[in-house]
This record gives sequence, C-alpha cells and structure tokens, in this order.
Amino acid sequence: MGRRATLGRGEAWLEFSLRAVVVVAVLASILSARQGSAQAREAVLNLYSARHYQTDEALYANFTKQTGVKINRIELNDDALLQRLKSEGANSPADVVLLVDAARLWRAQQDGLFQPIQSKVLNERIPANLRADDGSWYGFSTRARVIVYDKAKLKPEDVDTYEKLADPKLKGMVCTRSGSHPYMLSLIAAMIERNGEAATEKWARGVVANMARDPKGGDTDQIRAVAAGECAVALTNSYYWVRLLRSADPKDKEVVAKVGYLWPNQATSGTHINVSGGAVARHAPNRDHAIRFLEYLASPEAQAYFANGNNEWPVVKGVNLDNPALAALGSFKAETVPVSAIGRSTAAAQRLLDRVGYR
Repeated sequence: MGRRATLGRGEAWLEFSLRAVVVVAVLASILSARQGSAQAREAVLNLYSARHYQTDEALYANFTKQTGVKINRIELNDDALLQRLKSEGANSPADVVLLVDAARLWRAQQDGLFQPIQSKVLNERIPANLRADDGSWYGFSTRARVIVYDKAKLKPEDVDTYEKLADPKLKGMVCTRSGSHPYMLSLIAAMIERNGEAATEKWARGVVANMARDPKGGDTDQIRAVAAGECAVALTNSYYWVRLLRSADPKDKEVVAKVGYLWPNQATSGTHINVSGGAVARHAPNRDHAIRFLEYLASPEAQAYFANGNNEWPVVKGVNLDNPALAALGSFKAETVPVSAIGRSTAAAQRLLDRVGYR
C-alpha cells in the first residue's frame, strides 16, 4: 500500500498545506524579482534643489518627456539642503544638487559634496567665469544686483555705482537687506576681489552710516520701501524687480511708477552678477543621468525656461527671450570676476561686515 494510503486525513492535509506554502513562496519570490528588475530598469534622477520656483516644474517635466528619466525631487533652502547632504554621507541618494548662490556652491565644493565631471557640452556652452575650474559645478542662470531709487528724490547719476551708496550725500537714504544674506555677501566678496579688503571696508562703513533703517526684509521689501518713502535708494536682485514689472496688481504698478532702476558701474567694473548653479553629488548613484540633466540645463530650451519662467538671464549665448519685461531692461555690462573667486572671499566679507556693524 502506498505512503499516501497510510497517512491519516490530518497528516495528508498538513502535507498539502506545506506544499501550498512552498508554491506561494516561490511565486512571491518570482514576482518580487520581476518587480525588482522593473524598478532597476526604471530610469530615475534624484534631485536636491534649493530652487523653490513653481515655474521650474515645466523645466523638469520637459527633461522627463525628452529622456524618459523620472525626477524625484527634494526641495529645501540652501543651508538645510547642504546639511542634509553632509548627514547622509556616502548613503545619500542625491544625484544632482541645485543651489542659488555662488558662495554656497563654492562652500559645498570645498566641503567635498560634489564630484568633478568632464563635459564637452558644458565647457563649451557655459562661460569659464560662471563655473568651477575643476568641473565640480556650473552656473546655469544669472541674476544682477541692481540699484533702485526714488525718482522724485534722486537722479540716476546720484546712485549709478555701488560705491556712491557710501557717499555722505546719501545719509539717511539707503535701505538694504541683511548684510549676512548670501546675496549681499556675494556682492561684498566681489568688491573685495575688485577693490581690495581695505577699500571695501571703508565703503561698508559709509553704507552703514547712510542707512535709513536697520537692514531687514527681502529684496522686494527694499523696492517697496523706496516707493513708500522709507528710503531713497536700495539694492535688489534683478528678477524681483522684473516680477513687479510683470505684475497686474495695481499696487505693484504704483510701486513701479515711483521707482527707477539702473545697472550699477557701467563705466567701470560692471554690474555684479550671481548665479544659480548645479553639480553632480559626490555619491550620485545615477551619475550618467545626472550629467545628462546638467547638460540639458545648458540647452537653449532649458535656458529659455530660466529666462521666461523666473526672469533670470541665460548663461548660454543666443537664447531667445519670450519675456518682454526682461527684454525691456536691455543689455548691460556685467562684472567678470569669476564666481568661484566670489565664493572664496565670502568668509572675508562676513568678517568685514561684523567689524563695521553691518547687521
């Protein structure tokens, strides 16, 4: 008599159950392997971005449409993002890092958070003064540090250079945001590179003496303060001014009507510019996709997104601007101080500001 005939009903059921469990386990293993294989085949890019502009959504969507590479994005401010990279170390999933200031790009480079790459596309399209010497990061858009002034109180020639903001004739008239903000630090670092630390410290003392109030608020707040008569002259990044120009809000139109703008230092060193830039993360698990994404950011199509979406200037020549407000500002002479040098002098700029009481 066979073995099955000798088994009791309970034992037969137990054997059947065990076999069923084995079959289910095998099927689950096969399914899991297939899912893992599918996930492995899925092209992804993990993006850590300090850019918080809603208009960038189209920029990222277009990359995915062109390449099939899905973008997983984390958005934090620059400092929090860099701290996260440091904390994650070699386990970081980040492939590409986007930051919005030359000083922070330089600091992240010094902290070893990026890996240098060699890209003929990037080296040909992006000017040398707007990228790191070793290929560890690249600037993809620029913004100018412009001067805005009360047209009823001042003439353009009264404030057509950064240096004139320290002129005693402007006592009680100057507004700025905090000197410790990266936009201000980068400007002052550039002045150190151009004029030397002693001359820049003298200038900073003069600006502090001319302030209408303690530094506060963002760049748009400085423009509004000029329009409100709280001060007569202020500094702002260009894209904040263009946002007001493009606004349909009657209050913004009133501000624009009262305030003039100009490109500083056109007869000398040129207007200070800063960059929004990107890099391949040091431990990027998808390095090839990361390089492809950076090269995409230097394409004419992507460069147009920076200009038309967030009122920034493309770094690549020959890009068509579909932004009448930005185009209406016209061309200007930009400073040529390498942004990497600006980053290098940022710490000296902060010490200088501390010495002169520039809050």
